[in-house]
Amino acid sequence: MIDLVLQPEELGQIEKKLHQAGLKLTPQRRATVKTLVRLHESHLSAEELFAKVKEAEPEIGLATVYRTLEVLAELKIVNRVSFEDGITRYDLRTEDSGHFHHHLLCQICGAVEEIHEDLLVDVERKVKEKYGFEVADHRLTFLGVCAKCRAKRQRHL
Repeated sequence: MIDLVLQPEELGQIEKKLHQAGLKLTPQRRATVKTLVRLHESHLSAEELFAKVKEAEPEIGLATVYRTLEVLAELKIVNRVSFEDGITRYDLRTEDSGHFHHHLLCQICGAVEEIHEDLLVDVERKVKEKYGFEVADHRLTFLGVCAKCRAKRQRHL
């Protein structure tokens, strides 16, 4: 068994959202949430998350992890994210801004880095002014080459 460290306030907020929806934080849901929080920058697929959760909760089944992810997505605790590989991944929604955070995706090594600042405030304002459309949320993924891959490429030239 691995020790999953989770800030009590994060778990408390998630537990509160589940309770408000009439759901309990079962041991399986707790193990899934703890793993999501612990590996929040990993952008895991359901299968990858299942493998990690199983280390802490050996009796858990893949279907339970899928159902938990669906519940968490419906409650806007996690977001479904698809990158270039077409695999649905799950990203813990953070409270650091009014919007979903952005991603930098390296097209060589597949590394994903998160940007936790809203880069599209001016774009949203222009969309509202020009089209009368009020943006509720947005998702932005920058495709390119990370610093490590650029450095490797430079060494090989």
